[in-house]
Amino acid sequence: MPESNLDQTKILQTELHPVGSQARPVSDFLTTFPLAIVALDPFTHESSWLLDTARRVLTNFQGADVRVAYLVAGTNADGAAQFLGPLADEVLTLADPDRSLVSALGLEILPAFAVIRQDGSLLASAQGWDPETWRPVAESLAELTAWSRPEFPVAGDPSPYAGTAAQG
Repeated sequence: MPESNLDQTKILQTELHPVGSQARPVSDFLTTFPLAIVALDPFTHESSWLLDTARRVLTNFQGADVRVAYLVAGTNADGAAQFLGPLADEVLTLADPDRSLVSALGLEILPAFAVIRQDGSLLASAQGWDPETWRPVAESLAELTAWSRPEFPVAGDPSPYAGTAAQG
């Protein structure tokens, strides 16, 4: 859940690389709405197991007052697009090549689900994959945006697993 000891300025200034666009600081993605991300590590099987679930969660909120994105850690925008394949065309895809945002958010395990408020603070986060920990993040986001939340788990979701270290 939210971490009060995070450096909001560092979060806002962290540069991300959107697929098909110029690198920009996180603050540029927060001008109108908060940002909900599913952070993935393209070098682990665990993150690939969660792609369908991540898509379901993010697309659930696409019509809400929130910007949704995949955050692919440890690679450039081309690597992120290659990892996600056609999913990168459906939802904003951000590359975090040096894992700066992952670190600034205090994420130690990937995959992760996090919501960043417009001031750079963290509304909520969950690390690893466990429907019981992702549900409260989705509930917090749904409450913030007055939107419906996705169900957890649903048929086809992987079994819970711990994930892998975020800092490769």
